[in-house]
Amino acid sequence: MNGGVNGLRSLSKTKQSARIIIVGAGSAGIAAATRLLSEGFRNVLLLEGESRVGGRVHTIPFADNVVDLGAQWCHGEQGNVVYETVKDLNLLETTEAHYETFKCVRSNKEVLTEDLADSLKNIAFASIPERQTELADYKGSLGDYISAKYWRELEKLPPVDKHIAQEFLENFHKFEASVEAADHLFEVSGQGHLEYWLCEGELLLNWRDKGYKSFLRLLMKSKPCQPDDLGILKGRVLCNKSITEINWRDGQQVMVRCWDGEILTADHVICTVSMGVLKERHQTMFVPALPEAKPRLLQGWIIGEHARHMETLTEQEVLEGLQWLFRKFLPIAVPEPVRLLRTQWHANPNFRGSYSFRTTQADEMRTGAWDLEAPLCEVDGKPRLQFAGEATHKHFYSTVHGAVETGWREAARLSDYYRARTARI
Repeated sequence: MNGGVNGLRSLSKTKQSARIIIVGAGSAGIAAATRLLSEGFRNVLLLEGESRVGGRVHTIPFADNVVDLGAQWCHGEQGNVVYETVKDLNLLETTEAHYETFKCVRSNKEVLTEDLADSLKNIAFASIPERQTELADYKGSLGDYISAKYWRELEKLPPVDKHIAQEFLENFHKFEASVEAADHLFEVSGQGHLEYWLCEGELLLNWRDKGYKSFLRLLMKSKPCQPDDLGILKGRVLCNKSITEINWRDGQQVMVRCWDGEILTADHVICTVSMGVLKERHQTMFVPALPEAKPRLLQGWIIGEHARHMETLTEQEVLEGLQWLFRKFLPIAVPEPVRLLRTQWHANPNFRGSYSFRTTQADEMRTGAWDLEAPLCEVDGKPRLQFAGEATHKHFYSTVHGAVETGWREAARLSDYYRARTARI
């Protein structure tokens, strides 16, 4: 009898009455929530562990401007939903061409000649896999591929000092690892790297004096003169609301338990937590367990285990280490900075890292974003627990536009489900 009543309750759910909880108010969560509201859903709530919205989009005031501590550039134009949203609003500008015009300086302060440096640069950048068709059947890591390609091409040049060539390769590895957000390139899938899609057009579009947060404010329809206005999400976001458990065992509702002890229930949960959080907490977070399956600003990256160690130091210790590095390599005097900012994405339990990449281990297990994005559904196809976020995108992982697309994807999944139900009724 109870089963029949529960079944009737399930059938009576509509877009107006269905309760939807979105875990995480980052790019994916905000995209999902705003799209759901535009599709006619009314009962939408976002739970955010931080004291702010935005997730890994984190724009803060700095000196007489702003600085992005997380996502910084709009990467590409064609096929980029972020660019398409803002292209006519004068929010973006092309970053000056400094990214690949660097000097090569050794630790004895020797600056490589332009001819030698350009030769090594050309070989290294020509070995980046998106330019290589033969990588399609490659079974090793990105590090293996780049190293082998580099040394093969180097043999075609006039003799080059092997020590310098090795130093350049090691530096290039670190450069690419910083792009991938990996400890090193030998854990990055070579073949899988080809599945990452680059949007055509300018890849380093910066946000002038507004920061990346301006894009999220557009999604939320925030009021221009109110920096903290949540727009159409006003009253729908609970901050400082970390999640301890998502229980989807019950056939009719999903229970979400918060750190403060509050228990919320929903018909659908869209989980947008980062890959780092999922890796660390998936065994205890889900019941039942988931199936196996800017000229005055100097900015730089520290990657891998060194970045994790950096996060444990004081800002003064970080500054001293950076100044030592500059004095060691540079033949010019670097002035003391007025202020230092460093990120701590890994130490933050709500993120546990920066962004995702596809690993060689994932290749061995024959898994990837296609498994991560798959929803957990009832027999009748009702999505109960869904997943969004940049790591769940097969081709645009590690990007904001990828995260936004996944939020829209999951909103569309729910909209399609209720549209089909209405047609059946």
